[in-house]
Amino acid sequence: MMAKAENNHEEIYEVSNRVARSTVAVIDTVVQRGGFKGEELSTIGQLRDDAVRIVQLCETHQGSLDSESSEK
Repeated sequence: MMAKAENNHEEIYEVSNRVARSTVAVIDTVVQRGGFKGEELSTIGQLRDDAVRIVQLCETHQGSLDSESSEK
């Protein structure tokens, strides 16, 4: 039972990482094409910052898993 819960936990990190990376890529592409109005930029910037933070959290989590694996 615990292994299944652990797998679900890992799955949310993987999905979150993919979604956050895609979000950053889409925002950057649309910005380059001039696709946002000026009044939308603070909201879009906050969304991008949040997505970058998610990527950082996922990478930190993966790094801790990698160190745990190498210690065994």
